[in-house]
Amino acid sequence: MTPAAVERAALADPDARPLTRADLKRTPQAKIIRRALGMTQEEFAARYRIPLGTLRDWEQGRAIPDQPARAYLTVIARSPHEVQQALEG
Repeated sequence: MTPAAVERAALADPDARPLTRADLKRTPQAKIIRRALGMTQEEFAARYRIPLGTLRDWEQGRAIPDQPARAYLTVIARSPHEVQQALEG
């Protein structure tokens, strides 16, 4: 497929909608949340059960969190202690 055909196919697929600048602005930034909590990548990943490699990919821009991950980051940002308590059982 040509690049143009790939782009047309992606745009036609409702599940493969490209992110807009507005989407990126609304996406919680894992690095900002982690730093606000004063945690290392290792601590944050362990506490919130996020694979360390995944967290690093998000923070370094190699990957963008999918919709469930964005929702999870939003909950962590708003209620970090409650999320920790819920995960501890």
